[in-house]
Amino acid sequence: MTRKLFGTDGVRGTANTYPMTPEMALMLGAAVGRHFRREHQGVHRVVIGKDTRLSGYMFENALTAGLTSTGMNVLLLGPVPTPAVGLLTPSMRADLGIMISASHNPADDNGIKFFGPDGFKLSDEVEARIEALVTEGPRPAAPQNIGRAKRIDDGRFRYQERVKSTLPHGMRLDGVKVVIDCANGAAYKTAPEVLWELGADVIPVGTAPNGLNINAECGSTKPQIAAETVVAHGADVGICLDGDADRIILIDETGKVADGDQIMALMAARWAEEDRLKGGALVATVMSNLGLERFLDDRGLRLERTKVGDRYVVEAMRAHGYNLGGEQSGHIVMTDYATTGDGLMAGLQFLAEMVRTGKPASELTRSFEPVPQLLKNVRYAKGKAPLETLAVQQAIASAEADLKGHGRLLIRKSGTEPLIRVMAECEDEALLSRVVDGIVAEVKAVAG
Repeated sequence: MTRKLFGTDGVRGTANTYPMTPEMALMLGAAVGRHFRREHQGVHRVVIGKDTRLSGYMFENALTAGLTSTGMNVLLLGPVPTPAVGLLTPSMRADLGIMISASHNPADDNGIKFFGPDGFKLSDEVEARIEALVTEGPRPAAPQNIGRAKRIDDGRFRYQERVKSTLPHGMRLDGVKVVIDCANGAAYKTAPEVLWELGADVIPVGTAPNGLNINAECGSTKPQIAAETVVAHGADVGICLDGDADRIILIDETGKVADGDQIMALMAARWAEEDRLKGGALVATVMSNLGLERFLDDRGLRLERTKVGDRYVVEAMRAHGYNLGGEQSGHIVMTDYATTGDGLMAGLQFLAEMVRTGKPASELTRSFEPVPQLLKNVRYAKGKAPLETLAVQQAIASAEADLKGHGRLLIRKSGTEPLIRVMAECEDEALLSRVVDGIVAEVKAVAG
C-alpha cells in the first residue's frame, strides 16, 4: 500500500493548509483510534504530547475529538520532547502515542508523529493502513463507549528522571559550564532543569516560547547565538536542541559547531572500547560523511547505512540488534535508553565523556576529518517533478561519471518539504562545487 499523507516523519505541512488542517487531524485521530483499538480490551489509552507552536492547541483538540469518538481515552502531556512520548507510551500502557510537532521547521508548520504501543514509530505498512482508514471514513463508538480526556501533570518529570538516569551512576556535572539552546521549543523547561539538577552551571538560550518563535534564529539549525554565548561566557560546551528536542548539535569551547557524525563517532568508539556496541556497527543514513565510515573502518567497526529518516535508522537497528545509530543532522538513537532520537540524552553522554576524560569539547568533537561535503536545497513548485525531467537526469548522470572513483553523489526529495536535496562528497573541492552547482542549475530551471 502506498502513502500520500505520511512523509519520512509523520504528517507535516503548513498549519491550516492541507494536510495540516483540523479536519484532517480529526480524521487521522479517528483512523488511528480505529486501528489501535482492541475490541475485547477493557481500557484504551493514547498519550499526546506537543511542542510550543501556536497551532498545537488546535491539533491537540482535533486529535482528541477524533480519538475519543472511537472510544480511546486520551492523556494530554502538554509540551514535552518527542522522546518523552516514546518513553511514556509503553510506560503508561497506552495503545498509541502521538507527538504534535514539525521538529526543526518554522512556527507556521506543524506535524503529527505516531508511536506504537512499544514506543517506536510506526512502520510504512501501518501508516499506509491508517491512510486507507482515513479514506474509508470513521467508525464511531457507541455513545456509552466514547472516550475521555484528561491532563497529565507529571509526564515531563517522569521523563526527566529517566534522562538523568542515563548518566553513569554517581557521576555529577559540577563545575561544567553548559550553554543549552532549547530552540524555544518542547524542552524549554526540561533541558535546563535536568542539567541544573545534575550539577552543571547552566546558561539557557531559547527558553522563552511564545507560540511563534520556535526554531527562530536558535536551536540546532541556527546555532550562531548559542555559539556566541559559549564564547562570551567562557562555557565549556554548548548543546543545541531542535523544536521537539529529538536532535542535537554541539558547540565546543571555541564556538565551533560539531554535527551528529562527530557525536556518533565518539560514542561508537567509546562503546566499542567498553564492549557495549552491539554487532560492532553504527547505523546511520546515506547523508553521513565518508570520513565517519573511514573512522569506523580503521577501528574494525562497520557503518550500516539506511535511507534518510531516523525511523529508518531505528528499524535497521531493531532488525539487526544494533544499539547505536543516528543522523548527521543530530538525531542520536540509543535503544538501550530510548525508542527514538533524544538530543538531551545524547548531550549527557557527551558531557559524561568530558567528565570521564577531562578533555575539552574541542578535542572530543574532532574524532575524524570530514571529507568535503556540499549540500544544496532547491525548492520546487507544487505539481512539479524536477527529478523526472530529462535535463536533470542527464545532469545527474554526468555528475556521477565525473565523481566516479573520487567521491559520491546523493540526490533526493525531502520527505517533509517541497525540496530537492543535492549532496556530494569529494576531496577535490573544485570538482565538488562544479557537479553540485551543475545539477542545482538544471533543477532550478524546471522547478517552477
